[in-house]
Amino acid sequence: MSSPSIDIELDSLKDAVSMALEYAKTLGTSGAEVAISKQQGLSVSTRMKEVETVEFNKDGALGITVFRDGCKGSSSTSDLSKAAIQQAVKAADDIARFTSADPYNGLAEKSLMATEFPDLDLYHPQDISPEELTHLAVLAEEAALDTDKRVQTSDGASANAHSSVKVYGNSHGFLNGFCSSRYSLSCVAIGEQDGGMQRDYDYTVARKFSEMTAPEIIGKKAAEKTAGRLGGRKIATTQLPVLFSPEIATGLMGHLVGAISGGSLYRKSSFLLDAIDTQVFPDWFSIHEDPLLVGALASSAYDSEGVATKARDIIDNGRLATYLLTSYSARKLGLTNTGHAGGIYNWTLSTTGQTFDQLVKEMGTGLIVTEVMGQGVNTVTGDYSRGAAGFYVENGVILYPVEEITIAGNLKDMYQNIVGVAKDRDLRSSIRTGGILMDKMKIAGN
Repeated sequence: MSSPSIDIELDSLKDAVSMALEYAKTLGTSGAEVAISKQQGLSVSTRMKEVETVEFNKDGALGITVFRDGCKGSSSTSDLSKAAIQQAVKAADDIARFTSADPYNGLAEKSLMATEFPDLDLYHPQDISPEELTHLAVLAEEAALDTDKRVQTSDGASANAHSSVKVYGNSHGFLNGFCSSRYSLSCVAIGEQDGGMQRDYDYTVARKFSEMTAPEIIGKKAAEKTAGRLGGRKIATTQLPVLFSPEIATGLMGHLVGAISGGSLYRKSSFLLDAIDTQVFPDWFSIHEDPLLVGALASSAYDSEGVATKARDIIDNGRLATYLLTSYSARKLGLTNTGHAGGIYNWTLSTTGQTFDQLVKEMGTGLIVTEVMGQGVNTVTGDYSRGAAGFYVENGVILYPVEEITIAGNLKDMYQNIVGVAKDRDLRSSIRTGGILMDKMKIAGN
């Protein structure tokens, strides 16, 4: 259920968008699109159980883009009065009159606009005081400091409650808006042993306040992860199987997002050029995208151009089934818009049926990677080389933490060399995956 105040705000924002589109039409533009977003929220951070910051935020802006015979101009305003909106539209039109024409500019095709808007259960407002958020953050820190005697310091906890309303409209007659909420809590712990220090963290995020993980669990996990890293050492340079923890596996799949996005493709800056229907992963591996997943963190009935989103396979039995295209990149490449202006929607990876712990046992001797550092990923060639930390495993048993090493490979080979995906998925991002086991990677150490 949405609250009356948000409904009123949604209606007033729709009126503002309609006003901007009407005015753009009177100026003789060939097309226009308008987006408004308004956010409000409360964030509290604590350090060593003392309040450090309390932040209230409430902001919003209207952005308009107009098209004039292939020329494009954009403008924005945070003032939603009629005069300010008309001034912003006029400014965008003036810019369009002086920019070079690009035949690929323009709105997404009218036939692709969303016409159905199911309730995706994204909005769960809750009145929360700064004191309540402070209590959550302090509970997380207390749990972290009580878990292991080597963890005597907290690097802080943060609790957040935010809600937003977004409205989008264009001169095809599309006009829609929706509200969403997001609650989160994180805690960072610092541990010390034999003069060496380590830090690690844990967090939770949810649409519903009641669905966040308990602060005591977040603090305990942060401390356990920190303590587990104490006494880290290097290992000799070698080749070993590598098991990426779910958080790192999410980033590994993030490189795929970049490689199959239209912008990378038309700039020819992707290692997956001309890869549609080619084998990129093992034949048992699939990625399914579901934009209409109820209550999920990356759900939407339409993209930021109003194009209807739909469930689809991104990877089908190891083969690349689609690129991720906006109206501009689709025209540039001579392909069909896939409704990915603004990002991806709830990617879910297939699994090989084991839990993360079972994959550790199956790996035998290898490396669990729980952290990667640096920017050593070349999306043009697929070359991958990053600093890493984690745990050395022998005969399926974790022996000791590992630090100051580098893992290296090429994403094309790495994707092909995936031999396992754990079934206990991390659902805290738009990529929903468990740990990912690679057959082997180069590891540079001593």
